[in-house]
Amino acid sequence: MPTMQRFQERYGPWAFVAGASEGIGAEFARQIAARGVHLALVALERAPLEGVAAEIRAEHGVEVRTEALDLASATLERDLAALVDGLEVGLLVYNAALAPIGRFLEQDLSEKLRAIDVNCRAPVTLAHCFGRSMVSRGRGGIVLLSSMVGFGGASMVATYAATKAFNLVVGESLWRELEPYGVDVLACCPGPTSTPAYQRSTPRGGPRTMTPAQVVTEALEALGRRPTLVPGRSNRLASFLMRRLLPRSSAIRVISGATERMYSRG
Repeated sequence: MPTMQRFQERYGPWAFVAGASEGIGAEFARQIAARGVHLALVALERAPLEGVAAEIRAEHGVEVRTEALDLASATLERDLAALVDGLEVGLLVYNAALAPIGRFLEQDLSEKLRAIDVNCRAPVTLAHCFGRSMVSRGRGGIVLLSSMVGFGGASMVATYAATKAFNLVVGESLWRELEPYGVDVLACCPGPTSTPAYQRSTPRGGPRTMTPAQVVTEALEALGRRPTLVPGRSNRLASFLMRRLLPRSSAIRVISGATERMYSRG
């Protein structure tokens, strides 16, 4: 991890965090602020976002701008203009996501399409907008939150898994494209993490979870060092076994068996 001064020089003076009202996104905001970088935070709900912002201002003394935004909006690029007007954003973290849970054909089509807007179209929009200015300055960083379920099919979370595969590939591609211009890109692929969103999904059983702090600490450490990160030693081992040693059909059955046990209700 770069020193605080080096972090500020490479990724400051402002960071933009999408999905910052709780969980991993809020923890990214805290740890970035602890390195002296100002924050522009967005999420769908204003009240919890303002709570995170107030806590960060009091603890770290950085500037924090907030905006309640619908990241599925077709006018997202225009909606961002007022929030980031005049700001030099050196770090983008896209954490926001929707995760429709249930059997694919039993879910509303509108819910699945909204997940694609939030999980795919929005990060592409933000990476496009902020990435251009980062390249022109010759420095910056982009962190896209993928997931371990993005490595293959997983029943009960088919749309979510597919969107996370999208983020993984976009992140790895941008890592290669933007590296010559001084812009670091990381696709972070957590396993189950003890976030409010994960708890609201009411999983039954399931593997041991990591904390948001553990995920974010590893992600910031990996930024600028590699294109992809699976946080957690046990998660990295499980990912290696699933992707390298098992036939793909077997890996899909194993992962789907776990998601079905967690989310099947009958």
